[in-house]
Amino acid sequence: MILRFKVQGARFMRVMVCLVPCALCLVPSGCGYTTRPGLPSHLKTVFVQPFANRIDLTQLTTTNQRFPLYRHAMEADLTTAVINRFQFTGILRPASGEKADSRLEGELVEFRRDALRYDASSQVEEWRLSIVVNVHFYDLHTNTLVWNEERLTGDTTYFELGTNAESESQALTRAIKDLARRVVERTVENW
Repeated sequence: MILRFKVQGARFMRVMVCLVPCALCLVPSGCGYTTRPGLPSHLKTVFVQPFANRIDLTQLTTTNQRFPLYRHAMEADLTTAVINRFQFTGILRPASGEKADSRLEGELVEFRRDALRYDASSQVEEWRLSIVVNVHFYDLHTNTLVWNEERLTGDTTYFELGTNAESESQALTRAIKDLARRVVERTVENW
């Protein structure tokens, strides 16, 4: 019985001697994920040009809604949120236009409020707010467009009725923060 254990132990050691180097070869290769941003190394600062408002207020949207929704100064709030998000991440520091290595330009093209859930009396209980922008990111050292994305959307939901009810302005603040997060992630991660 002792002899049998020694034979199995020796076999185990031979297997381990073969498997450990193989496993060590796989460790450095990893899965391709990196925590390093997908930006060129020379980009350290960003100028966030104020977002332009391109929402067409003359266009009819639906039969139930005569005019598109709009909230005053939403583009200014979005610009501030994007700058704050860049400061939070710390990967690209906001800078003035003359001192920046890169420039982010955007235009607000749509703001939607869609009904998601109704109560028994056909009143809307839950809404989805969506803010849609077109965004362009430029490398100012090489004067090239690094990325461009049309109809990038930030959104949130909120309850208008019930125990979880909140104001639309609170939900709008969340939607703006969500969009700012998406813009900055798209910039620094470059997926």
